[in-house]
Amino acid sequence: MQQREPSASESYFWPSVWAIALHVLVFGMLFVSFAFTPELPPAKPIVQATLYQLKSKSQATTQTNQKIAGEAKKTASRQTEEEQMEQKKVEQQAVKAAEQKKEEAAQKAEEARAEAEAKKAEEAKKADEAKKTAEAKKAEEAKKAAEKQQADIAKKKAEEEAKKKADEEAKKLAAEEAKKKAAEDAKKKAAEDAKKKAVAEEAKKKAAEEAKKKAAADAAKKKAQDAARKAAEDKKAQALAELLSDTTERQQALADEQGDQVAGDFDDLIRARAAEGWARPPSARKNMTVVLQIGMLPDGTITSVSVARSSGDGPFDSSAVAAVKNIGRLTEMQGLKPSEFNPYRSFKMTFTPEDLAL
Repeated sequence: MQQREPSASESYFWPSVWAIALHVLVFGMLFVSFAFTPELPPAKPIVQATLYQLKSKSQATTQTNQKIAGEAKKTASRQTEEEQMEQKKVEQQAVKAAEQKKEEAAQKAEEARAEAEAKKAEEAKKADEAKKTAEAKKAEEAKKAAEKQQADIAKKKAEEEAKKKADEEAKKLAAEEAKKKAAEDAKKKAAEDAKKKAVAEEAKKKAAEEAKKKAAADAAKKKAQDAARKAAEDKKAQALAELLSDTTERQQALADEQGDQVAGDFDDLIRARAAEGWARPPSARKNMTVVLQIGMLPDGTITSVSVARSSGDGPFDSSAVAAVKNIGRLTEMQGLKPSEFNPYRSFKMTFTPEDLAL
């Protein structure tokens, strides 16, 4: 592992620490020397004189006293000077001792600095050797990593080639399977199409036969309805002729009888026309009965159709209503008198599946 080179600030760190420690030590020693310096006793005059003022104040006495005081003052001043000189000498000795201690401390600090520099040089030498060792180790590891990388690349390349070959084989096999399956599906589809075509042709043939039968039945039904309509018209014409050629009483009787007959004929006509447009629902069964309320105009136009009483089966009721509405207009109603038409302005009719299936 490569060792990091110390920066400039790290290189001067320990010498700075040692210099600061040395100054702290010197100032500590000076403080201790001053703290332990013996205190000198205060200067005291050798001669202490107490002057008393005598009542007698002769000139000779006064002069004597002044002379004594002057001598005492000189003696005290000389003693004070000596004490000050002694104290100054002591202070000079203390300063000299402090300077000597300072020099000794500076010498020790210099020795410590030299020792620190030597130690630093030794550490730098060791760091350099460690750096060289780390670089050599790193170079060896890099060489091994490069060899391993080359081996990994070769292995990966071999794996990719093997995978590519396997994929090609799998694709080839899948293509063959898909081709085989497509052939089977095509064969199966052709068989199903042939079957569907046969079923469709059979259904078409059956539908054609049923349509043919229905057309024949419709033609027969229409022929019968036309014959019935013609017979009813002939009968009505005959009744009208007889009504015109007979007496008043006979005419009245024939009119009443003809009115009932006409009413019956028109009911049958409405049922027959409704049966023509009726679509039978799957739920229609025998014995079902629905009563419809029908509205009509004098020209035979049906204006409204509604359920007056349900059969209980909604689809059958709806089919009966639709069948009557599909009639649209009965042109046969136009020749009726107002008295004959009034019952058909709004009337009820009963329908069953049997009526509509005529």
